[in-house]
Amino acid sequence: MAKAYLIGAGPGDPGLITVKGQRLLQECEVVIYDYLANKTFLSLCRPDAEIIYVGKKGGDHTLPQDQINDLIVAKVREGKNVARLKGGDPYIFGRGAEEAEELLEAGLEFEVVPGVTSAVAGAAYAGIPLTHRKYASSVSLITGHEDPTKPDSAHNWPALATAASTLCFYMGVKNLPYISAKLMENGMRADMPAALVRWGTTSRHHSWVSTIGEIAAMAEREGVKAPSMLVVGEVVQLRDTLNWFEKLPLHGKGVVVTRAREQASGLKDTLEGLGAACYEFPTITIVPLEDYAPVREAIDRLADYDWAIFTSVNGVRHFWNQLELVGKDARAFGGMQIAAIGPATAEALLERGIRPDFIPPKYVAESVVEGLLERGVAGKKVLIPRAKVAREVLPEELAKVAAQVDVLPVYETVLTQEDGTEILELLEKGRLHFLTFSSSSTVDNFFALVPADSLRPYAGKGLKICCIGPVTARTLSDYGFTPDIMPEDYTIPALVEALVKG
Repeated sequence: MAKAYLIGAGPGDPGLITVKGQRLLQECEVVIYDYLANKTFLSLCRPDAEIIYVGKKGGDHTLPQDQINDLIVAKVREGKNVARLKGGDPYIFGRGAEEAEELLEAGLEFEVVPGVTSAVAGAAYAGIPLTHRKYASSVSLITGHEDPTKPDSAHNWPALATAASTLCFYMGVKNLPYISAKLMENGMRADMPAALVRWGTTSRHHSWVSTIGEIAAMAEREGVKAPSMLVVGEVVQLRDTLNWFEKLPLHGKGVVVTRAREQASGLKDTLEGLGAACYEFPTITIVPLEDYAPVREAIDRLADYDWAIFTSVNGVRHFWNQLELVGKDARAFGGMQIAAIGPATAEALLERGIRPDFIPPKYVAESVVEGLLERGVAGKKVLIPRAKVAREVLPEELAKVAAQVDVLPVYETVLTQEDGTEILELLEKGRLHFLTFSSSSTVDNFFALVPADSLRPYAGKGLKICCIGPVTARTLSDYGFTPDIMPEDYTIPALVEALVKG
């Protein structure tokens, strides 16, 4: 029987969704999601899933709650499993119970998959434990969205103001003067520690500490806006000591990742683990060739070659796909020597049972040729599986020493049809700090999508351009730019390390 799953997505960090929630997103035919649910989750959905946005922002409702309820019921009645993805936890100010009641009334089944609520997660990322043996043994979760013009409040203000409980007000920034005044009127001392946590757990996370008597004025002065959480209590004193997230080296820094989407995840995960806000802008897409007959012919003649030089992970992957299709494996390279340009390429070969005979100390053609000459490549027959279009330096340099070089295209890169508008908007808002290029093709394709003149006002003025190595830097110079950051080792890990050093 079809069923609705009310799934808590957590407060924003996509890593905080539960394993069960992630599995259901991958399985359900319909996904209905809120504004507060990180859109990264949508990449988990099955390719044929119907994805429907029903969120609200600043009072602007895409659909009112009763119509959301009707939509969920209708989709389950169609015989589809529905993932109702909600920010935070479905039952903590998420109206999940109302949706569950509607499903029950319609005679339909549902399950609740709890999520990490923003009070718990946002405070933890800000270094504020909601309970502590020394300071607080209870927590109150309170809506701050109450209408201050109502004659009667739903809150027991005297109990809230005088209890030793940590108070967490959701959606309370708009009513912050009212909340702080009501607490002090009912007995809370004006110097009680208080904190605001905005965009908790996300790359835009920020926290401020004050007192309940001063926090409204501080919020106005600092321009604190929604979505923000108010935390009140003695535990706030621990924020400066335990605040781990805002101390990450790239916290709050916007980084553009221009690698192909197939390759971007590792770099993106590493940067986000260091606190960066990553914006994927894949300028190239890796696609298979239309005709692999020449590759299969080369595989049949592998015994004719003395060396095989793999220049990228993609080259390894696409060559191996064809190798396996013709029923062969690593043993096909018996008697040959193998070179890998870079540690990632070497790792890809190791995963397939090949330990490279040569990994150059510098990952540029000149260094590769020098090392190969020391290993007797002159006059030998060499196979280079690579992209259909790539720099010719390596085969040209090898030809100079009488090596017989066969360049074998095994995949190609094409320009991704992205729109550069988002990048320009982020630049205007001051949200971008680093622009990363990992190859010459990412440079060329980036400037095919984002005009060089539109980047000039920002380069060197808050925006640093990062290149993986001198070849990429030379391509960048064709557009009138010089890299601000370039590592000594021309690898992705070295690029990240250089970026951290700034």
